[in-house]
Amino acid sequence: MKILVIEDDRGTADYLAKGLREAGHVVDHADNGRDGLFMAASEPYDVLVVDRMLPGRDGLSVLEVLRATGNEVPALVLSALGSVDDRVKGLRAGADDYLTKPFAFAELLARLEGLQRRAKGAAGPVTRLSVADLEMDLLARTVKRGGKAVELLPREFQLLEYLMRNAGNVVTRTMLLENVWDYHFDPQTNVIDVHIARLRQKIDKDQPTPLIHTVRGAGYVLRAPD
Repeated sequence: MKILVIEDDRGTADYLAKGLREAGHVVDHADNGRDGLFMAASEPYDVLVVDRMLPGRDGLSVLEVLRATGNEVPALVLSALGSVDDRVKGLRAGADDYLTKPFAFAELLARLEGLQRRAKGAAGPVTRLSVADLEMDLLARTVKRGGKAVELLPREFQLLEYLMRNAGNVVTRTMLLENVWDYHFDPQTNVIDVHIARLRQKIDKDQPTPLIHTVRGAGYVLRAPD
């Protein structure tokens, strides 16, 4: 996705940009409402992340102008104001989603992906995933490789599901910690390495082509052979 972050707090903006880029997205940044409105109106974006309280022009005003001019780019509003009335005002101003601060990056990323899917008119929920000869049934909670059942522990299943949902894209340690272990900090352990090693033993061992790869200095990727 190409994402525009309109956020005046430098720490929050850097945190968002880093996480979104690690997730494989292109990120532009504006630190005030005027510049954000100009950029959103001038460039094609897949989604906007808009802080509510901005210098120059507040975030809701930015959305109201965009909607008035026919710009329907999906937008998620970030705000420390979290009452029902505040959320209603945000949605009525043109926001497609509203997330209160502080927030978990994993939730923000999932919400942005949901906005993109809805914008593209995605079909119903996915119940099966497949990469090459690896198949996962999300309802039956089963995994097969080459037609042969693979027995996974619950955490291994979660880890593989996340890798398959992001097949072809590098997933970082931060993404795995937040999405699989629900950690919003790095516990400085080798928990990820241990689980990846176990998963490789079950998925790739004795197979002619491995699917799980380490990307040095970045993370891991599950991809089909060329």
